[in-house]
Amino acid sequence: MFDPASIPSRLRAQEGRIADALAARIEDASLAVAQPAQQSFFDGWLLRYSPGKAKRARSINSIGAGVLPFPAKLEHCVDFYLQHRLPCLFRITPFSQPHNLDVELAAADFEAHQDTRVMAVSLSNTGPRVPPAAAQSVTVEQFAAAFCALHGLDSPQAKAERERYARTSGPGAFVVQCDGDTPVACGSLAVQGKFAGIFGMVTAAEYRGRGVATAIVAKLLNDARSAGAETAYLQVEADNAPARQTYSKFGFRDCYAYWYRAPPGCDDNL
Repeated sequence: MFDPASIPSRLRAQEGRIADALAARIEDASLAVAQPAQQSFFDGWLLRYSPGKAKRARSINSIGAGVLPFPAKLEHCVDFYLQHRLPCLFRITPFSQPHNLDVELAAADFEAHQDTRVMAVSLSNTGPRVPPAAAQSVTVEQFAAAFCALHGLDSPQAKAERERYARTSGPGAFVVQCDGDTPVACGSLAVQGKFAGIFGMVTAAEYRGRGVATAIVAKLLNDARSAGAETAYLQVEADNAPARQTYSKFGFRDCYAYWYRAPPGCDDNL
């Protein structure tokens, strides 16, 4: 758990805040790519309930205020996720509706977890020079297999992640780096208009600090430029200092923050 008030105010949801236009467009783009098959709407809220790993694919995105009273909506959502054997997670962004949603959830004893930063960079920024990568462009099936192996996902989670990445819309790229036949790192790219999102970045623990992630990001950003994108973005946990340092080398900077609210008793792994 953590206190959302610890996030710089310019990055987090605030009642009455005028939303940043770039951040709003990035948020829209990120919701549009790699959508899980398991999602539905309820009174302005997007309920995603994938059994996979990614919390953004198994949480509530409150994109509209709706008309029903908050207690009734919350009761419906708790029951909905209980039926799907998932915790009822709310993803809180500067664009969540209503604006006081985080306050309402805190009053209902929902706890804050996983301070996450959305970082962005203009693709006119060339970034650091890196040696040619051993990373290879692969099919979505090969990427999903590497992603699941590196995360050690069980069969139901792996199946859900394979299906979700296969649903990626628009131009994109899937990259894997191997040591022999063993995947040691991977990353993916999804382009929506002028915005390119980097997702699924993971490096095996014993290969971190060797420039593997730097090479993969460089390749993905080059692919984004080739696809006509003008801005790249990614999502990373605020306390992942090594990853944030890698991304900062390319000019990525914090654009906005989000976090999750979960029922009492959930641990940080959710």
